[in-house]
Amino acid sequence: MIRLVLTTALTLGLAACSAENGDAPSAPAAPAPTTAERTALLAALPSPYNAADLDNGRRVFARCRACHTITEGGSNMTGPNLYGVFGRQAGGLDGYNYSRALQQADFIWDGERLDHWLENPRTFLKGTKMSFAGIPDATDRRDVIAFLKVETGYQPPAAP
Repeated sequence: MIRLVLTTALTLGLAACSAENGDAPSAPAAPAPTTAERTALLAALPSPYNAADLDNGRRVFARCRACHTITEGGSNMTGPNLYGVFGRQAGGLDGYNYSRALQQADFIWDGERLDHWLENPRTFLKGTKMSFAGIPDATDRRDVIAFLKVETGYQPPAAP
């Protein structure tokens, strides 16, 4: 019962935060991966992400939750929803009002680009509206990127 109340409160809070970008609440997303699925996804990630600490990645991502959601069909907030970010054109999520710098960026998000972005977003791509100072620790960046890969629908390339 407490879980239901907390889930409802979180959903309503996220829906309220999305008003900045005009999103309507979306349909319920698929269930989050189980612990076994997370472990398998982590093991399938390319190096160095397969050696990451997902619990640390979750803790590091707590700094990002004020602006980003990561669930499938999740709302855009101050920042865009990050579900499916890996393999997505920068500035390419429909329904989010990106800065001109990201609208004109010519790259696809991958682990390496996200690592550089997270190290210092202001110098990675000048002119963005992201005010986050960055994550200076390389291990924390590795862990949060692995966490995002596991939690946002990333599919590792099929083995040859």
